[in-house]
Amino acid sequence: MMTPPTHRASVTLADETTAKRVVDALSELFFEEQAAFAAFERPDLRWDVTVHFAEAPDQILLRELVGHAVGPDVASTIVYDTVEAKDWVKASLEDLVPVPAGRFIVHGQHDRTRIPPNKLGIEIEAALAFGTGHHGTTRGCLLLLDHVLKAYQPRRVLDLGTGTGVLAIAAAKALHGRVLASDIDPPSVRVAEENAQLNETGHLVDVIRATGFAAPQFAADGPFDLVLANILANPLRQLAGPMALHLASRAQVILSGLLTHQAPAVIAAYRARGLVPLRHLRIEGWSSLLLRAAK
Repeated sequence: MMTPPTHRASVTLADETTAKRVVDALSELFFEEQAAFAAFERPDLRWDVTVHFAEAPDQILLRELVGHAVGPDVASTIVYDTVEAKDWVKASLEDLVPVPAGRFIVHGQHDRTRIPPNKLGIEIEAALAFGTGHHGTTRGCLLLLDHVLKAYQPRRVLDLGTGTGVLAIAAAKALHGRVLASDIDPPSVRVAEENAQLNETGHLVDVIRATGFAAPQFAADGPFDLVLANILANPLRQLAGPMALHLASRAQVILSGLLTHQAPAVIAAYRARGLVPLRHLRIEGWSSLLLRAAK
């Protein structure tokens, strides 16, 4: 689908706290339909904040807002450009090749007929939700899932923060069983449901919108024998306590979405809740962890 050109403002910041101050300052002025915000941690521990605007922003006002939030020196480093109009979905698919991860292969529609019969194909198209299999965290989770399922057949499975639904679909296909998938983001819930239908697992993957473990369905469907959570380091640490309460005896947990230097803090948070680390995969600077409940 051809999209109109958008206007972009980008700035690199010292740390997560500074990045949050900038996003908070700008989001107070610009509504969701006016601007889209993205903040990402870099391998050098600094943070990039990027804002896409449908209309050209007032650059002077933008610099003033950032200057008030984090200082004029940082505001002076904002870079502006225009993103050309193009068919982004088509362009992204041209660059995506099937991604193997153990018994799984994540692919797009254009590679549907090229999946070997001894592999489990998971068809995921470019979408608003996160997780096409090409990111190191998604591949790490799939590799760990393949490893777990060689010796363990969990009955109650949860994919927390499902994104495109790729991990839930993989588990449902491999186990031929039901998987509960949740996400805080409504578009992700919709995309995950659509992808589950596309992969003929719609009857097995139950997608709900939920924040953390707040929804009553977690208690109704748990305790879980296997939890998959490809989120971010800080939410993973915060979820250690609630997750431990929803785990079955000797449950296995796969965590990702964290940079390698963040892994020790996440491991420590789960150790404190009785989970023992079993494996640690490092792919493209990202870590994926496999842990097991001690009791």
